[in-house]
Amino acid sequence: MLRRRHLGRVTFSEANDLQHALLSATDDYLLLLEHPATYTRGVRAQENHFLVDTTTLAADVVDADRGGDVTYHGPGQVVAWAIVTVPDDPSAGRLHVHLLEDAVIATVRDADSEGLLGTVGRLEGYPGVWAQLESVPHKIAAVGVRTERDNQGRRRTLHGVALNVNVDLSAFEVIVPCGITDRPVASLRSLGLDVATEDVEERLGRELAARLGPSETVARVDRGAATSGSEPALIRRLRRAGVNPDSAVPLQQRKPEWLRIPAHMGNEFQSLRTLTEDLRLVTVCEEAGCPNIFECWQSGTATFMVNGERCTRACGFCLVDTRKPLPLDPTEPARVAEAVVRLGLQHAVITCVARDDLADGGAGAIANTIRAIRDARPETDIEVLISDVRGDASSLQLILDARPDVLNHNIETVARLQRAVRPSASYARSLVTLARSVDAGMTVKSGLMVGLGEEREEVVETLRDLAAVGVSIATIGQYLRPTVRHLPVARWWTPEEFDELAAAGRALGLSHVQSSPLTRSSYHARDALEAATPVSLSTRSR
Repeated sequence: MLRRRHLGRVTFSEANDLQHALLSATDDYLLLLEHPATYTRGVRAQENHFLVDTTTLAADVVDADRGGDVTYHGPGQVVAWAIVTVPDDPSAGRLHVHLLEDAVIATVRDADSEGLLGTVGRLEGYPGVWAQLESVPHKIAAVGVRTERDNQGRRRTLHGVALNVNVDLSAFEVIVPCGITDRPVASLRSLGLDVATEDVEERLGRELAARLGPSETVARVDRGAATSGSEPALIRRLRRAGVNPDSAVPLQQRKPEWLRIPAHMGNEFQSLRTLTEDLRLVTVCEEAGCPNIFECWQSGTATFMVNGERCTRACGFCLVDTRKPLPLDPTEPARVAEAVVRLGLQHAVITCVARDDLADGGAGAIANTIRAIRDARPETDIEVLISDVRGDASSLQLILDARPDVLNHNIETVARLQRAVRPSASYARSLVTLARSVDAGMTVKSGLMVGLGEEREEVVETLRDLAAVGVSIATIGQYLRPTVRHLPVARWWTPEEFDELAAAGRALGLSHVQSSPLTRSSYHARDALEAATPVSLSTRSR
């Protein structure tokens, strides 16, 4: 089965790590995306094919493990990477390249109904796709592919093709594109064909799927900004993503029986509140208005929130304070560790606000908190729920080097609703954060909400993507609207539907799926780790 994913703008390094993570996925994947300004060097690249000092370029310069020489990627270019199984044959790579080229040729011919580009096809001796073959050939698409075996012994493809739609052609003037000195690079627009990049991406996706199939499922992110109007931006983003907020559940409507939670403020609850006040600690239980606070606090369990209590992002579902954040408190890790000791926690959950104002995204402080707990109480298992640290691999590595027992990062919602729900994050970046953590040997967890306007099939596809990059544990819970200023609830999912999602996730290969109306990321966290870990927690080495 071919899984087609339209991911929007993704950095080359993140897309590269994602495709390598998908190399061992059960299904084939087709990733359609766009890169920010980036120059890449293939395995046969010559350094003198950069005509200027690379340090002066206003773009990333990245070494790629594909074939070919130097090329440029940027906005206005459709990139398609196929991670598919091919025959175990020396000619498989060449035949796969021809399939990619055929798809591009069909896409361009379909878009160019008036024949503005002249003859479009291959040019003998020059890989890629060319236009105006009957006069002066112009290269409109570059191709670069590699094949390698995955851990199951299958031969799989990586990388793919990049089609210039309306890319800035001046970026090619500082390189020898693909090592070709005597043929110009062009775009569809520069040759007279004015067509939207999104339309070309959709056509190319269909043409590639027809050749790489046998069948496909599609998920796409909403790439556009909120439409104009007098409504709040988050409501306009919902409309653009295909959700009608006018039919949402009224805020004042009584919740179903399965979402009504009695408040039990016994001695344990009051003791934990006293402890957090005494140590000047913040819990996400209170800050995010978690519905399970009474149950968890009554059992002496809390999720501590570090890096302050003010977040630099304004997600449409979250109640956490979004005022300008304060400087980090260097005593916070020690105070969290003291709370873990006082509570005698066997499983400590540490979450954080997003700190995009910090160079490392707050990763260093999270790592310090992990080490402080390790020093104070070595027998405690530590789970961290982190932001995407802006996709920076070196920042994530700070946390990975501290070796938490569980690395949790929430994908939050399906691909289509990402921009509406969390406009400062992205579906691809979350998958990459999880994939990089799996690659580091972590037990990895992720979660999402339902009730925002998603369809069941979209939730299943999201679970499939989580399993494909190696996630072990998934949580699924009902979204509850904190205030009228937050995203509305599209509908209430029933307990039976949550059970069905759990079964679907397990069938896809997830080790454990915690799915219920009241499930949140850290709900029954230790139970989830035990269920997903074949080795006894008491005997597992650190």
